[in-house]
Amino acid sequence: MKYLWTEDTGAGLHFWKLVNQLFFENALVIESKESNQGILDAVSDLRPEEEDKYYIAFDYVVDNQDIRNKYRLLKSIAEKSNGRIIILDMICFEYLILAFDYLVQWTGSGKTDKIRIREAVLSAIENHRINLSKIDDEKTLQYLASFKRYSTERVMKSLVGEFTQNEKWSVKGALMGECWYKNCCISEHPNNLRCGKPETEDGNEKMRMLICSEEIQKLLNELN
Repeated sequence: MKYLWTEDTGAGLHFWKLVNQLFFENALVIESKESNQGILDAVSDLRPEEEDKYYIAFDYVVDNQDIRNKYRLLKSIAEKSNGRIIILDMICFEYLILAFDYLVQWTGSGKTDKIRIREAVLSAIENHRINLSKIDDEKTLQYLASFKRYSTERVMKSLVGEFTQNEKWSVKGALMGECWYKNCCISEHPNNLRCGKPETEDGNEKMRMLICSEEIQKLLNELN
């Protein structure tokens, strides 16, 4: 069996289930361990069968010391597993959404300041962190300085929230917002649903476009 363990609950877990359904014909067993500590505990107790493989979707940013410590332990266990435990090279679920090429277009966001900040932040991603030395836009630096407890992951979550405030696009709830994976309803609600009108109205096709984005495909190549 092939397992994918994620620390995400809610929309993040729902995302992986949709990936499994649309790209792997439900061949993976998707499970949430609810936190990075939950993943570490589960992996520590693991005694995998020879034919089993465990893919670990662990949110890893280097500017959070607690996460770095847990990741080192996780990596040490994986290295002794004879290839049965594979850690996916990811920052966090929200980064996958933020990096999606059509995020601004599909959500119909008119926040020009946040659009500029998003572009600056994405261009400065390096080694699982935002490399501040690569940012020269003053408003972006002010935005980053406004976080009381700064980390790359917190920035990702905040920025994604700016573009997905409408619940139909939200990635904060128990499920991904309906506009990500259901057929478009723009014709039914022309006046009260902010939407950039994705080029396809088909829900499965929208999810396939998201899943085919560059950052997500890097992860799926590891799964393959």
